[in-house]
Amino acid sequence: MPSAAGVAVLALVVSGLVALYLPTGAAAAAAPPGILRADGGRIADGNGNTVLLRGVNVNQLVDFYQPRPGVPATEPLTEEDFAQIASYGFDVVRLGISWSALEPQRGVLDPAYLQRIDEAVRWAGAHRIYVVLDMHQDAWSKEPTPPGTNCRPGTDPMWGYDGAPAWATIADGTPRCQFTGRDISPAGDRAFQHFFQNTDGVRDALVRTWGELAGHFAGDPVIAGYDLLNEPGFGEQAPLTTSQRLGEYQAHAIRAIRDAGAQQIVFVEPSILWSGLGFDTGPYPGFTDDLNIVFSPHLYAESITMDASLGLPTIVSTERQFVLAQRIAAAYRAPLWSGEYGYWGSPEQIQHHIERYAAAEDAHALGSAYWVWKQACGDPQNGISDVSYALVPQDCATGGEAPRNTALLDVLSRAYPRSAPGRIEHLQATGATMSLTASGTGCGLDVWVPGDARPSITGHGIRQLDTVKVAGGWRIVGCTTGEYSLRTS
Repeated sequence: MPSAAGVAVLALVVSGLVALYLPTGAAAAAAPPGILRADGGRIADGNGNTVLLRGVNVNQLVDFYQPRPGVPATEPLTEEDFAQIASYGFDVVRLGISWSALEPQRGVLDPAYLQRIDEAVRWAGAHRIYVVLDMHQDAWSKEPTPPGTNCRPGTDPMWGYDGAPAWATIADGTPRCQFTGRDISPAGDRAFQHFFQNTDGVRDALVRTWGELAGHFAGDPVIAGYDLLNEPGFGEQAPLTTSQRLGEYQAHAIRAIRDAGAQQIVFVEPSILWSGLGFDTGPYPGFTDDLNIVFSPHLYAESITMDASLGLPTIVSTERQFVLAQRIAAAYRAPLWSGEYGYWGSPEQIQHHIERYAAAEDAHALGSAYWVWKQACGDPQNGISDVSYALVPQDCATGGEAPRNTALLDVLSRAYPRSAPGRIEHLQATGATMSLTASGTGCGLDVWVPGDARPSITGHGIRQLDTVKVAGGWRIVGCTTGEYSLRTS
């Protein structure tokens, strides 16, 4: 049992999260202390603590195309999902939502779908998990190749995926046929081109939708921020579209979010080219004067990048991608946060890569969201296989849960500081063993350590240090003054 002092310190640590229990959509004239913000190269709370957002992608609210009748494209999202996510020490979910489900009729947000998002945010708050709202899309929309289409040689018919509503899809009759994969098709490229050019006001429509959605959640500290568009396509005029036009959309969306009174972080992504190559130009520096932004590429090097997919020599390594991404983030004067990573193939490949990824992530003292928590067997991204790809996989023969990759989860749930006063200078962790050095003053130290065994702790520059048992592990809390260090084992 924790001491009375430990309980008091834990209360101080989460004091900025008290508003997690406010009704969703509660507004405030000024950003409450619990609202996260970008502070130079780090994500911080209102008390000056560095916050490492480490967690998972949740795709269970995404409006996917259903390729096989009778096989659901998503699994139900329940509060138990958030309880289990918290039991691994994760403090954030990147919650995928779909424009097609949010606004099936132009200019009207669907109240039932909005209620489902509200419910998910309440569940996250109840388990002290932040939410990044991700406007998810893959291949622009859920439209498949129409029956009877003759695809040109070198291209193939394709399933639909997810994204924009039908009224926002302008493809001029170009074929919905894929080349090398879902993200290159004449119809998808043309739809993105019209979006970037604001044909029929479709870009303005999504900007307006962001304003309305962010206004709904303004002042809610459960919301870490808003991810404006997942892996934007490159249209037909890259790099103009992937730099200038993408930056214009993001700047307009940021302004709409701020005009709605929402002061949470805005997460900005480069185009799909980053996920496919391991680098990209991204929106041009200076595309916005808003400093409360985070640069959020998807760090898939040696995974789904084209070199790995084609068996070619590595262009960008797992370790190198962090350096390249931080250079772009620095040009924006923004922190770096990887909104997706993973997808390495066989269990043996996964273990090799996740250990390297984790070491690099710790070396840079960064957070991220693993893809993906659950994936139904009817998800078009799953293809047709015996077991779905996910941290919580589905047995496609029975529809039940398949065995989890515990070795992978052991790495993902390693010890880390959920929050640390000031700035983190050194972080290294394996399982329950962690070494942390930082500099700052306050009572916001909150370290996650996995496992049933009470961790052994040595610290310097920390007072009121205590250990609190929680589901799945331990929380080490305390107050710091100046330079401090903490070791667990």
